[in-house]
Amino acid sequence: MHPLELLERYWKHHSFRPYQEEIIEAVMSNEDVFALLPTGAGKSVCYQLPAIALEGICIVVSPLIALMQDQVKDLKSKGIKSIALHSGLSKKEIDIALDNARFGKYKLLYLSPERLEQPLVQSRIQQMKVSFIAVDEAHCISQWGYDFRPAYLHIRKLREWHPHANCIALTATAKKEIISDITKSLDFINPKIIQGSFKRNNIALNVTATDDKWYYLTQALDRSLNSSIVYVRTRNATIEISRKLNEAGYSSAYFHGGLSSEEKTNKLHEWLQNRVATMVATTAFGMGINKENVDTVVHYHLTESLESYYQEVGRAGRNGLPATGLLLYKPADEQRLKKQFIEHLPENKDLKYIYNKLCNYFQVAYGEMPENSFQFDFKKFCSTYKLQGKLSYNCLQILDRNSIINLHQQFNFRTRIQFVVSNQQLFQYLERNPNLELPVKTLLRTYGGIFDFETKVNLDLIVKKTQLTEKKLISLLHQLESDEIIHLQLASSDSEISFLKPREDDLTINPILPVVRQQITQKKKQIESVIDYIKNDRVCRQMQLLTYFGEHINEPCGICSVCIQKSKKTEKPLESIEESILSLLHNNSLSSRELHESLNCNEDSLVEAIKRLLEGNKIEITTNNQYKCRDPKPRR
Repeated sequence: MHPLELLERYWKHHSFRPYQEEIIEAVMSNEDVFALLPTGAGKSVCYQLPAIALEGICIVVSPLIALMQDQVKDLKSKGIKSIALHSGLSKKEIDIALDNARFGKYKLLYLSPERLEQPLVQSRIQQMKVSFIAVDEAHCISQWGYDFRPAYLHIRKLREWHPHANCIALTATAKKEIISDITKSLDFINPKIIQGSFKRNNIALNVTATDDKWYYLTQALDRSLNSSIVYVRTRNATIEISRKLNEAGYSSAYFHGGLSSEEKTNKLHEWLQNRVATMVATTAFGMGINKENVDTVVHYHLTESLESYYQEVGRAGRNGLPATGLLLYKPADEQRLKKQFIEHLPENKDLKYIYNKLCNYFQVAYGEMPENSFQFDFKKFCSTYKLQGKLSYNCLQILDRNSIINLHQQFNFRTRIQFVVSNQQLFQYLERNPNLELPVKTLLRTYGGIFDFETKVNLDLIVKKTQLTEKKLISLLHQLESDEIIHLQLASSDSEISFLKPREDDLTINPILPVVRQQITQKKKQIESVIDYIKNDRVCRQMQLLTYFGEHINEPCGICSVCIQKSKKTEKPLESIEESILSLLHNNSLSSRELHESLNCNEDSLVEAIKRLLEGNKIEITTNNQYKCRDPKPRR
């Protein structure tokens, strides 16, 4: 069947997006292909469609379990047989799935690069008839990228096992040196590099410096006609900003990596079905989600890289209609970004020290590699050795990314509580035990259905609200349990850790240090690029980003905040702005923001005009920080 017929049959589209057909034809012609397409360009179709058309099974290597599961679910809804090997499957289920794949039941097999290290997976894949190999998020294979994952290097084994199978590598963001590194690492032969333009003519890229982010956020949402995404840096921020938006009359939900699978599914469904207009989310949200009517993406906090920023802002305007990407920042954000991502980057000695303490914590002897995983209480670990939390966490992340350990962060609030007495019995009990009133009432006010069913509880949140220590809170919960007031399932930790290499201290850590130093240097460059971008208000925003990704255009976009401000500067001289200000203030006192909205002029020009009028004693500032015309002096 012709590729276009398959596109119409399974995806209900009557034409390909730019570059898709060229990529698909190259894959089906057994060529090694590197596809660099921006977010929303339809990368997954570039390997899913050939997988259907070709004989055998396509092996898809992807780093994100949630994305794999979403894609498999979508493929199954189209009638395309596929499966993902994810952590939720038992060994027996994996065994059965691999057997089914070997005997041709599936057209696509999704797995993480770490799966390729498992002997069972290796032996079964060698017995499969593989049509070709697809590597998603391929930038993770490059040692020049901060997101480098050594497990990706095992993909070369696939090529050794199936030398006749070609390979396609896909990513949304990669600079020239990373493209070269990827094609070399994957042993590409005469690679066909197909690169789409990063230019998005329909997205107005706006950057606003302000101390009042809330105001500009609500203004952006007021202008939004369809769906919106608000990106923030922390989980608490998703909850707090969503709450404020709902209180202000906006329809919103929040999304972060700490939610359970069920909560994520429900919230995503509400947003996809347009029952909720705005999703306030961390960067865990949006990858692989194709919602065409998103017309506004707001970055409430600075991103850690321009790669992340451009991927996230690219989730707007996928239907080709006008869309807005708004990035908000205030002067303090620059230092906050550096503090979060640079100040706590570990030195070699930090990495070795944390690894040593980790081994001691779990009593791993020199030369030993435990087969079992350990429950890991990060707070207790830091407390035991008086470690700095952020630095220690970054060390663990690096050890995980470089396959020294495997850190599985569950963050699903596995503590469960249900009240098993009636309301009346509970309050009679509290009269006899007033010391329990604070935690009980806090639980009742925080979790609405806690009388009706077992409820997942975030103990950190209860600790914060009650101002009790974690130890004291747990002690009180145990008392409630022993008095048969609640049913309690207390989680021992929110993480699990496995050791992937024998403990040999320096011999274990030294080989990864050059790569780690390179990754840290790259991270510093990425942070500086973000700061340069927000501060550069002279060059078109789109031109700045395209230059960063190695693409050059001659004409500015005409719709970004820089281009708009430049056009305003040519429209209104200062004298004209001063006259307009005096006219507006003739009968009313107005704030600078109200003046800016009424005049619709360049903000810098407005500030300069106000300054000149103040110096000329034509206007004055009121006690409410508004401006008014200065009263004329009375005649003698």
